[in-house]
Amino acid sequence: MTIIHWFRRDLRLTDNTSLNAAYRDSGGRVIPVYIRSCWRGRHRWTGAPRQEFLCGSLAEVARGLDALGGRLILRAGRADEELERLVTETRADAVYFNRDPDPFGRAMETKVTEMAKRLGIRAIGFKDVVLHERDEVLTATGTPFRVFTPYSKGWLRLPHPDPDGAVGRWPADFALEHLSSLALPTLGDWGLTESAEILPPGEPAARRRLEAFFSGPIYRYGELRDVPASAVNSYFSADLRHGTLSIREVVKRCREAAASARTAAAAKSAQTFLNELIWREFYMAVLWHWPEVLEHEFQPQFRGMTWLRPGERLSAGNGGVSPDEAFQRWCDGTTGFPIVDAGMRQLSAMGFMHNRVRMIVAMFLTKDLHLDWRLGEQFFMQRLADGDIAANNGGWQWSAGTGADAAPYFRIQNPWTQTAKFDPEGEYIKQWVPELREIPAERFMKPPAGNRLAPSYPLPMVDHAQEREVALEMYRR
Repeated sequence: MTIIHWFRRDLRLTDNTSLNAAYRDSGGRVIPVYIRSCWRGRHRWTGAPRQEFLCGSLAEVARGLDALGGRLILRAGRADEELERLVTETRADAVYFNRDPDPFGRAMETKVTEMAKRLGIRAIGFKDVVLHERDEVLTATGTPFRVFTPYSKGWLRLPHPDPDGAVGRWPADFALEHLSSLALPTLGDWGLTESAEILPPGEPAARRRLEAFFSGPIYRYGELRDVPASAVNSYFSADLRHGTLSIREVVKRCREAAASARTAAAAKSAQTFLNELIWREFYMAVLWHWPEVLEHEFQPQFRGMTWLRPGERLSAGNGGVSPDEAFQRWCDGTTGFPIVDAGMRQLSAMGFMHNRVRMIVAMFLTKDLHLDWRLGEQFFMQRLADGDIAANNGGWQWSAGTGADAAPYFRIQNPWTQTAKFDPEGEYIKQWVPELREIPAERFMKPPAGNRLAPSYPLPMVDHAQEREVALEMYRR
């Protein structure tokens, strides 16, 4: 029996559910394939940092397979059409793949399943991206949860499968050299150029991050996770998005850390990190059951919100700026709010932003600038190496006050007080806004009284207190 394993967002050779099943069921006679998309230029849901992480991760998969006597086959085009060609070329008996939680991936899975049925072979999807899929965590009446806390309790009650091992060597008599394959992809294949200094991609780098985090930072995560200058970031987000780490292994390590912690605080810290992983699965469940959230507010009462439109003005002291200029200054990190600008510049520099700062900049866009959350959602997806449609949409709607279990619309973060609470020494701000490195940190905690913080740094583009009242009225209407 010969089985095709279709790599998607599972770019690893360890604890890969579909790949391991294909290897066992076929006695190692597996044809691993990745099918590259063919769009070029600009894409709503991705950009250079994410594609660069993808390229590097695929290169590591290819190296790992070569070391095992296998070979990664690369094709480009529509997945169902390319898989059909590969089935015809190889006379494969089945196509195995790990299921995708987003509606675009699911639509292609349907096409692949229909193709397989037409050819008289099997197409089998496996659970891999999450620990518990869309219909496993439900209310007592069998409906999906709309609120996180009861979802998390249901999630925790379910059994947590342990990770599986890695695949073995490919049989010596199973040659793949005769199959045509494209070169490993580069950013140029999508008409993109490098835009950020992303974290090292691929499974080996992901495993180094795993060991580094669980060797110490996990035990202080609960205490310091909201402090952007702290050293407790796991940096797993891109690994979980691209599947260079298995969610089963990360969850198991969390539970082991909690069990072996020397203090109650350290154990609680490990549970706090686990809670963040549950949020990830909650947002995937929301997207599965309510795919309309990609276009509309989750909470119907906020659909049709009157966001600022071109031609309207903000009420800044300089006479106001247009929505287009306001959005551009937010993107560029030149709003005059140091914590906001630091976050946006970190995003630009490394395709990543600290989670607490993501909330601050998202609330600033929607509640200080009164701009549509969809603008920020798309911008993040085009700049993040870890851009995950479900988590990104869930985070933006939470911050905008329109999503599942969102912050109430009247909870509006004040960038000045957020700075005082989470960056009191100005370490994060000074790292990412170099023109402020010589400025005393206490000056970042309140609006400057008409004087620039530094000659090359702009005044705040809006009055937060004033725009807060405007936002409250928008939401009340």
